[in-house]
Amino acid sequence: MGLDSGPETTKMLQEKLRTMKTVLWNGPLGVFEMPNFAKGTFAIADTLAEITQHGCITIVGGGDSVAAMEQSGKADKVSHISTGGGAALELIEGRVLPGVAALQKV
Repeated sequence: MGLDSGPETTKMLQEKLRTMKTVLWNGPLGVFEMPNFAKGTFAIADTLAEITQHGCITIVGGGDSVAAMEQSGKADKVSHISTGGGAALELIEGRVLPGVAALQKV
């Protein structure tokens, strides 16, 4: 069972993120609620805040990801934050969301 990302994986992810123009993050890297397993998640939160300052559009979706951003103190440092993770992913996948479909009929 994976409880956190390791330092090499975290570093690789941070390097890749620094090359992006747009990032959608949905899902923490580990069990961030437990301090011993929060390092990877909080490191990515720090990186998202950093790249936002350099013009990257950063979107954080999903209740756990939002909670991780809030606990890291970086929630106000990203472009957009939403607890609607699953619905947002379905919309990006091109699925029809009943609420959106109903609004389109109005």
